[in-house]
Amino acid sequence: MSVIRSKVIGCGSFLPKKVLTNNDLAEMVDTSDEWVVQRTGIKQRHIAAEGELTSDLALGAAQNALASAGIDASDVDTIILATATPDNTFPATAVTVQARLGITHGAAFDVHAVCSGFVFAMTTADAYIKAGLSKRCLVIGAETFSRILDWQDRTTCVLFGDGAGAVVLEASQGAGTTADTGILTSHLRSDGRHKDKLFVDGGPSSTQTVGHLRMEGREVFKHAVGMITDVIEDAYKATGTSSEDLDWFIPHQANKRIIDASAKKLGIDPAKVVTTVQWHGNTSAASIPLALDIAVKDGRVKKNDLIMLEAMGGGFTWGSVLLRW
Repeated sequence: MSVIRSKVIGCGSFLPKKVLTNNDLAEMVDTSDEWVVQRTGIKQRHIAAEGELTSDLALGAAQNALASAGIDASDVDTIILATATPDNTFPATAVTVQARLGITHGAAFDVHAVCSGFVFAMTTADAYIKAGLSKRCLVIGAETFSRILDWQDRTTCVLFGDGAGAVVLEASQGAGTTADTGILTSHLRSDGRHKDKLFVDGGPSSTQTVGHLRMEGREVFKHAVGMITDVIEDAYKATGTSSEDLDWFIPHQANKRIIDASAKKLGIDPAKVVTTVQWHGNTSAASIPLALDIAVKDGRVKKNDLIMLEAMGGGFTWGSVLLRW
């Protein structure tokens, strides 16, 4: 049976030039390199320069993804940008990227699911492609979390960084089996009862301010592993696959301890886990495409590899995407 699959034909990423190490942070708040590495695995993060916007990072990642795909921006008919740190309250940051790419057709819009944003955006793009609403979709995750951090709060400011990653999805024909190239299955969840465990204490309708990120770290960690396991097992059930079948596990890069605990619970070989959080920290919606691009560029990810993407973010939101490269 012939089916439409959303095939990844290119990927790219972009990081600000400024690097903030743990030792740099130790001069700002009461922390140390040893403390941060031991609890998170993070060694450094990138910080956007003054005047460098989320749309600037998104544009850089988009251009690199288009170059990787070998297509022109005019070949794209949909842009879906996942971000929790848009340039403006409105319009969507995606339309700024659309304009700067010189695209005057199709649609561009943002998706807001915080750290799960890229998984939600990939799933939305896949639905558009399967429905015939899009033939070629640019999916971007881009964040400037440095703009919403309380730099006096050592429990949060050490965790996050800025960056962007992107993929180009294209409609292709598949046989309807797990051997097909492209997205095989996606699973999304949310549970608003946990909002107060990870949120920003501001917004246009509430405080008329941007606000700062607030997090109950232990609570987030406690829920993360179980929730992540939930949507990954759903993906296995939907496709008849297992952890043994995976070539690569590319999780949201929030905290190395969460990544390691999740892989262990799921029985995923540590050698199959892509971990990049040490180099760019938690970049929220940008973290998965950043990690994916690094693994593609260094040759780990190869044609026909089976890849599991997963994330959990504020809301809580969480989800998985299983795809064949």
